[in-house]
Amino acid sequence: MDQLRSVCRQAISENKAAFIIGYTEDKHHHLKPFIAHNVEETEKLTFNCNAVNNLAVFIHRFHNPSQGKIGIVLKPCDLKAINALVQENRVKREDLYVIGVNCSGVVKDQNKEFSKENTQIKCRSCASKTPAWFDVVVGESAEFELPEDDMAILMKQIDEMTPEQRLEFWNAEFEKCLKCYACREVCPMCYCEQCIADKTEPRWIESSSTTRANFTWNMIRAFHQAGRCIGCGECDRVCPADIPLSLLNRKMGMVAFKEFGYRHGTDMNAPTLIGTFSTSDHEEFIR
Repeated sequence: MDQLRSVCRQAISENKAAFIIGYTEDKHHHLKPFIAHNVEETEKLTFNCNAVNNLAVFIHRFHNPSQGKIGIVLKPCDLKAINALVQENRVKREDLYVIGVNCSGVVKDQNKEFSKENTQIKCRSCASKTPAWFDVVVGESAEFELPEDDMAILMKQIDEMTPEQRLEFWNAEFEKCLKCYACREVCPMCYCEQCIADKTEPRWIESSSTTRANFTWNMIRAFHQAGRCIGCGECDRVCPADIPLSLLNRKMGMVAFKEFGYRHGTDMNAPTLIGTFSTSDHEEFIR
């Protein structure tokens, strides 16, 4: 914590960043997003296993290069979102001051101690404890025992279903959807100025929470994330209906790698999957 605050103080005092997007602790000892605008406010910054939010979601909301660089505290998994945003020309690398944090995992429930059982699902399949790149890095990572990857187990079960059974499974899940759009608001890759779900002329998606409207919304969003989702699991974390939303995105990410050798969010200099055409692309899956 002292190291983080020292780095952030220096970043602002030396004009390396105009402000710092990081975490602070509330009265319940939960961590929440916080923006330090000056040296004094950096004393409120902290980081621990309760740092569950992906702060990359704030990049496009505060991006104004004329005001100076954006300083941001990022876990290794969240750094993938920055790679993807740079790929999609939403932000330039030179407009960011990245404070990478070595991470040993984050909690699923902030009201409980960090443990094998109380670990975010995304941590169970995470292979990156150290940021791939950064302007400065703080903290140390430690190995710890992880529980089974629940999503991988569920995915295997769904893969073994017939098409009719899969449709029945997802219909049952989407039936629980409240159309609250929390998944959209928390996603760093949902940055459209007007979402297709909010358009009224023409109206592509019904605004009411009906079986058809729920299915349409969730499937369209999943397709919009194809080859783009960086697997931060924020949509799962905030969904009040506990729908395994990231499961679809994770599956499509696996297909993207199988068919095109593409891993989302790993290389900011790589062309985007959907925006790239190659005569060597496999075509068997569309025949």
